[in-house]
Amino acid sequence: MKCIIIDDEPLAIDVVESYLKQMGGMDIVAKCTNPLEAITLLNKHNVDLVFLDIEMPNLSGIDLVKSIENLPQFIFTTAYPQYALDGFNLNATDYLVKPIPFHRFIKAVTRAKEKYELEHLQPANGMPTVLGTINKPDNDFIFVKSEYENIKIKTDSITYVQGLKDYIKIHVEGTNKAIITLMSFKDIMEKLPNNNQFMRVHKSFIVNVNSIKALQKTKIVLQNDMRIPIGETFKKDVLERLGV
Repeated sequence: MKCIIIDDEPLAIDVVESYLKQMGGMDIVAKCTNPLEAITLLNKHNVDLVFLDIEMPNLSGIDLVKSIENLPQFIFTTAYPQYALDGFNLNATDYLVKPIPFHRFIKAVTRAKEKYELEHLQPANGMPTVLGTINKPDNDFIFVKSEYENIKIKTDSITYVQGLKDYIKIHVEGTNKAIITLMSFKDIMEKLPNNNQFMRVHKSFIVNVNSIKALQKTKIVLQNDMRIPIGETFKKDVLERLGV
């Protein structure tokens, strides 16, 4: 995986760099102490993972994330634990509090690698966004565990699925309350039917093709006017799948 380290403290950059070298398999393409220059670097380099401080001069790490539309995976590295909720609301892969223990760093990078590998799985037909490469029962429903019971969900009623840190939110037509279940993105992809009805459009989103109302340049608009981002990695296959 190619990565960039962004931190206004050179010593903090050195720590992350030394940890990555000990782990191996990571290519550091750039290091940056200025968050404004980091935006240029992110636009210049094709990277898979960003290590990002939060409290920086001129532009915070949180604002940097909000300012870049197709930011790759990112891990916050900060001395301020109070920003953790903000970090996960922005779909951070992980949130590391300085001084970062090596074992905790390993866990975060391992999680990032697993997400990367999942996103880059290529079925034989070359369509990574279309689910259904695994043989599954031909049912019109799935069961997921939520709040100590197994809930039956009709697959046609699922509008979209959102992957968060260690759990997912399944949004169902006709209700404003999502079903939350402790399940990986890989697990839900394996449960959904293999009829091309569901499509991966972003590292954190799966949509029901039948729920799509319109297609914008970087977003999919669902029937309930919910807008789902299209990840740059998935854009080409999404357009092909929808015949655009």
